[in-house]
Amino acid sequence: GVHFMAETAKILNPSKTVLLPELDAGCSLSDSCPAEKLAEYKSNNPDTFVVAYVNCSAAVKGLSDVICTSGNAVQIVNQVPQDKEILFVPDQNLGQWVIGQTGRKMKLWPGSCYAHVLFTKESIERCRLEYPTAPVVAHPECVQTVRDLADEVCSTEKMVHYCKDHPSDTFIILTETGMMHRLTRELPDKAFIAGPTGNCACNDCRFMKMNTIPKLLECLQSAQPEISMEPDLIEKSKLPIERMLDWSK
Repeated sequence: GVHFMAETAKILNPSKTVLLPELDAGCSLSDSCPAEKLAEYKSNNPDTFVVAYVNCSAAVKGLSDVICTSGNAVQIVNQVPQDKEILFVPDQNLGQWVIGQTGRKMKLWPGSCYAHVLFTKESIERCRLEYPTAPVVAHPECVQTVRDLADEVCSTEKMVHYCKDHPSDTFIILTETGMMHRLTRELPDKAFIAGPTGNCACNDCRFMKMNTIPKLLECLQSAQPEISMEPDLIEKSKLPIERMLDWSK
């Protein structure tokens, strides 16, 4: 995983040891929303209700009112009190999709996942010409022009269920290519085409791929690097996560 994932694991399991093979495994989404910038925004807009996509730092989580995932973002935003002005951080593309699904007005933080925005309308249209009967399944972190071409827009978890239940035997998948391994493992009787970007036929997250087998082995042998966090940050960032879990029931 990457750093924000390790932090989230530590927040939810503060008494346990959390290891991350590569501490520099970051995230363009997390980097796009520095905690000090969000704190500045909140000081100028004190009544804003902050909905934070889980792909953010622990410090940003601690400044937020509720956390969401791509799978429950619509459900979470629908439960924000109607009189609240919402700021959605840090993914503007996911936020834009949630606006379309909920009808809620939200201000969007100008962040994006570099891997998902590499998919283009033109590259997907070319792919559809090659596989005209294959449904296109896109992650909501893709840009709107790409989402508009998709037969289904959903989280990675829901992609598995969609492809399992759909009668087609071939699918074009628009998300980080690591998802292809899970799909082919869980649905071996179906074929999955990695959606091409404007530059190549693959779309790896360079941050995720910083975690290598040798680094994992060294990490397990040495029990390092370990994720450590201040107790007050753990408590602050845990509150909006717990609210998400409560609202997701």
